[in-house]
Amino acid sequence: MTNEPIRLLIAGCGDLGLRVAQKLLQNSAHNVWGLRRSADTSTKQVIGFNWYVADLSKPETLAKLPKGLTHILFCAAPNARTETDYRKVYFKGLQNVVEHAQRSSIKRILFVSSTAVYGEHGSEWVDEETPVNPQNFNGRILLESEQWLKQFGREHNIETLSLRLSGIYGPGRAAGLLEKLKLGQIGAPLTPPHWANRIHIEDAANAILHLINIPEPMSTYLVTDSTPLTIRDLYVALAQLVGGPVPPEASAPNFVGSKRLSNARLRASGFELKWPDSRAGYAAMIQSG
Repeated sequence: MTNEPIRLLIAGCGDLGLRVAQKLLQNSAHNVWGLRRSADTSTKQVIGFNWYVADLSKPETLAKLPKGLTHILFCAAPNARTETDYRKVYFKGLQNVVEHAQRSSIKRILFVSSTAVYGEHGSEWVDEETPVNPQNFNGRILLESEQWLKQFGREHNIETLSLRLSGIYGPGRAAGLLEKLKLGQIGAPLTPPHWANRIHIEDAANAILHLINIPEPMSTYLVTDSTPLTIRDLYVALAQLVGGPVPPEASAPNFVGSKRLSNARLRASGFELKWPDSRAGYAAMIQSG
């Protein structure tokens, strides 16, 4: 598959999608369309990349999707953390874009989901075979979207992948947290330990590119780094990096189940992370300004 030209539609093309596009287009044989409600005029024009202006919640705006698409990457995000917005973007938006694409040419659809589908697992290790049990509406809607896409793929003989990403960090994504840690304004639970899982946005983009190309993929992948940490361990490390005090004791975050995520399947597929430990990734990000 890697030697064949790829014609990719990125539905919901924000920071993560643009990183995937830039990496894929290092091979001039490929073409990418970024779908969003308005074109990003600050983006430098890259050969092989074009904007497709549309609203995922409005099917009529998707009537003229590019022909001959071979891949779809769905990585949209809702405007607000409400059940209505999540369902409109993830469930209906996914249906709208997939059903309006020319199915005869589509080989693979990748859906960026979340580890929120798992719920609470304490300190147990979680992988792709762990039973799902979302605690909140976001996880439930993402799981419904995954299940719909899997059934669609079966019916139309299209490979579908659900990529369950842990918490993304990277440039422009941690200023608020780091400032609060510097000022001692945010705490973390002591006991029981509440586990956090992270993935650097650069590794997330590289993992997606890897899974766009990989032959005979599995249907589900956990996209997370190799070093799950308790929130306390993570926050203590980050506070030291920014010169803040030891974070005070605080309760665990609401609606975010504790779990230790395993990326063994992703690594077994041949993928290598640049930042296997988020503490090193945050440190490099802070040092670079």
